[in-house]
This record gives sequence, structure tokens and C-alpha cells, in this order.
Amino acid sequence: MQPLAEFCAHGGRVAAAARAFGGGDWIDLSTGIAPWAYPHGDFHLGRLPEPGELAALEAAAADAFGVAHPAQVVAVPGTDLALRLLAVVLGAERPAVVRPGYAGHAAAWSEGRSVAALADPGDADLLVLASPANPDGRVTPPDQLRALSGRMTVVVDEAYADPAPGLCGEASDRLIVLRSFGKFYGLPGVRLGFVIAGPRVAGALRHLLGDWPVSLPAITLGTAAYRDAGWRAEQAERIETVGVLLDFALSRLERVGAAPLFRLVRTADAHGLFRHLCNHAILTRPFTDRNDTLRIGLPVDGLALTRLTHALSEYPR
Repeated sequence: MQPLAEFCAHGGRVAAAARAFGGGDWIDLSTGIAPWAYPHGDFHLGRLPEPGELAALEAAAADAFGVAHPAQVVAVPGTDLALRLLAVVLGAERPAVVRPGYAGHAAAWSEGRSVAALADPGDADLLVLASPANPDGRVTPPDQLRALSGRMTVVVDEAYADPAPGLCGEASDRLIVLRSFGKFYGLPGVRLGFVIAGPRVAGALRHLLGDWPVSLPAITLGTAAYRDAGWRAEQAERIETVGVLLDFALSRLERVGAAPLFRLVRTADAHGLFRHLCNHAILTRPFTDRNDTLRIGLPVDGLALTRLTHALSEYPR
């Protein structure tokens, strides 16, 4: 039987799935990334980004996030790297990572202990969590995070919060917020994210990142996308509409979690369902330590939704 460790580590392993289960026209529902990408074209790569262009990107992002001071918004080449840099900058002695959650949190703070609930962070001086969480989509009440930041540093990963403002407008050196560009805008390969923080943390990050933290294509695309309020509203409507259709397709399964870009379902043998869908060239996201749950992202169109519905109808309950 095909080992699933590679598919449990991260989504998006379509090439590996094709090698393991055979070729075909694969549908990738494993990543929790919007299947509709912001329009993009050719880019001029013959020069370095200008400082003013980077500043314009951060200002556009600040406006989209509801942040009054663009200096608080630091562009990074993906929030996964930002997590590792924050671990260096913040230098916590007793970090804690809320689980279950994104694997990158535990990787960045590998010496930290895991906590299952925010109600009992113990003597931690730093807490890392996602809201909405991955993989179950739970949202932590903002009041609870504000209260926690009064006695420890709180790092809130809002990768799945767009287009809502979340806590960005309240970010400080004690309440640090991360945002991802690629998930909502459907362009994960751009490798663009943001850290929203107070002046001390923002300044330390800028020092570590240097003069060219992100590429010129990332700056160009990001600036245009964050200024495009009309497209952002259309994307939010697409996500909501297809989410309703996905819920209907998954009605034979128990839904135990949800975020706008994915659903988490429970079934007796989630790894068996994962393999069954792979045999229909549909890639989803299994978990090593949770053999009863499977995460499923949004299909791009009616054909993909029909294929998923048909494959699920053939799976014995």
C-alpha cells in the first residue's frame, strides 16, 4: 500500500500523486489555495526593485488590511520564512504553539511546547497560532488574543483570513499578525506575505531581510492586486458560492471544520478515502496523526465539482 507521509506533510504534491497513483488530469484540492488566480502576465526582470516600489506595495497592503501606518507592514518572501525569522527576532524563552495547526509554526519554534487550548498557555512568554486555524478553520475570538497579548507576545497567523481585516489594524510588538498573499489571490508561487507588527519588530525584520526582500514580479502583482478592490470583492463572492456547492457535494460526510477556502470532513478511514480519490485523479490532504479526517479545497469549476461528486458517490460508507 502506498505510504502517505509525503502527502501528509504538505498539500500540492500533484507530481508525487501522479507517480504513485498514475497519470491523468489531476484535480488538486489539497492546498487550501483559491483555484482562481489574480490576472498576471509577463514581467520585466532586468532590474532590481526600487525602494519606492516596495513602499508602494506595503502601502497598498496596509490599506487592504486596515492598517493606518504602512511602516508596520513588512513584505516577506512568504510567511513560512517570516515565521523562522520571527523566532530569531522575538527570542522567546518559553514559546508555545497551539495544536493542531500549521506545521510551520512548530518547525519555527521547534523548542516550544504544544498546547491544545488558549485557555491554559501556562508560563509561556510567546504563543503562536492560526486564526482561522488550519486544518479545522476555527477562529479565535479577538478579545481573547488581545487579553493574552497583555502578558505575552502573541503571533497570529491569519493566512486564511482574507479579505476580512482581522487583527491587522491592532498589530503591535506584542500582537504580531501574518498575512499570506498567495492563498486568497490564487498565486502561491509568487511567494509573498506580510508581517504586521510594531516598530521594534518591524525594524528588526527589515534589517534581516535587507534591501530586496521580495522580487519585482511579487511587488508588481501584489501592488496591483491589493489596489484592486473590485476583483477582491468578486473573488470573495466566488469563494462563498463554490463553498456552498462543495458543502452539498460533501453532504454524505460529516463536516467537522471549515474555512472559506477548505472544508475538513470526518470519515472512519480518511486515508482510504484519500486513496480512493487519488484513484480518480483527485488530490486531497490527509494527516499523519488523524486517520479520521481529510481536508478538501475548492474545485475550480463545475467539471471538477462533478468529478468529485461522482468519485464520492462510489466510495463505500
